[in-house]
Amino acid sequence: MNIYGIIIAAASFVVIGVFHPIVIKAEYYLSARCWPLFLISGLVFLGISTQMDHVIASSLLGVVGCSCLWSILELKEQEKRVEKGWFPRNPNRR
Repeated sequence: MNIYGIIIAAASFVVIGVFHPIVIKAEYYLSARCWPLFLISGLVFLGISTQMDHVIASSLLGVVGCSCLWSILELKEQEKRVEKGWFPRNPNRR
């Protein structure tokens, strides 16, 4: 019996859930202009995932890499949510 799919699915669910507050905090403290950090991180994680022999490790690194890249879009959306007043604006930023 192979449970890799279940492990990868559960870990993917956790990784995606962890990235929601990361995006919120990144927009609050750094603004959406921090998107290059997510781009570089995503590409690094994806690159490392191609070099891994272990299926689960490679898959999870790929999920983290894609989550980093998806976070670039979410930063822009988070910026809009802040403008609408759904999330607090950082008073220390202008």
